Amino acid sequence: MLLNKKDNYSEEQKQIALFAKAFAHPARVSILQHLFKINACVCGDLVDEIGLAQSTISQHLKELRQLGLIKGTVEGTSVCYCIDKENWSKMKNTMLSFLNQDIQISDECC
Repeated sequence: MLLNKKDNYSEEQKQIALFAKAFAHPARVSILQHLFKINACVCGDLVDEIGLAQSTISQHLKELRQLGLIKGTVEGTSVCYCIDKENWSKMKNTMLSFLNQDIQISDECC
C-alpha cells in the first residue's frame, strides 16, 4: 500500500505550512497589508495599488481565499475582498504558538 508522504505530519504541521504559504510571495503580503490598511472590502483598486496585472492579482487572491485568510462577496460583476477576521485570528494563534517555541541550545551545540 502506498502512503502519502504528507501522512507523516500532524494536522498542525500541515496547517502551519499552509499558512506560511500565504507569506511566501511578496504580492500576497502586499495584498494583505492593503486590506488591513483600508480596513474594508476592496473591489477593484488592488491592481492600481499593487501594480501587478489583473490576472496575477486574481491568482494571489484565489490563493489567499483558499487559505481562508480573506473572503469575497459578489457585488454586481465584481468580487469585493476583505480579511476573514476569524480565520486570521486562528492563523495568528497557530503561527505564534509555533514561532514562540523556546530553543534550549547548549554552548557545545554545532
